[in-house]
Amino acid sequence: MQMTISGHHLTITDPIRDYVTAKLSKLERHYEQITRVTVILTVDKLVQKAEATVHATGADLFANAEHEDLYAAIDALSDKLDRQIIKHKEKHRGH
Repeated sequence: MQMTISGHHLTITDPIRDYVTAKLSKLERHYEQITRVTVILTVDKLVQKAEATVHATGADLFANAEHEDLYAAIDALSDKLDRQIIKHKEKHRGH
């Protein structure tokens, strides 16, 4: 799985990069056919935003999350993507 992490109005430090990588690498436990993940982290005044696009076989999944804390936004993003991956896998298995 190829992962691209970028930041708008934010410098991506090593701890942030490691945290995002650790959280989103768990997605492969549910669905192994993920080819690429693109993550964009943004700061707008007091709101931290995290957006991600997951390219997998058969679908492109998108999720975003906002929170006052960047790490909490990344956690929420990971949970949303996790649910979407499981739903996609169940649909894919049904066919």
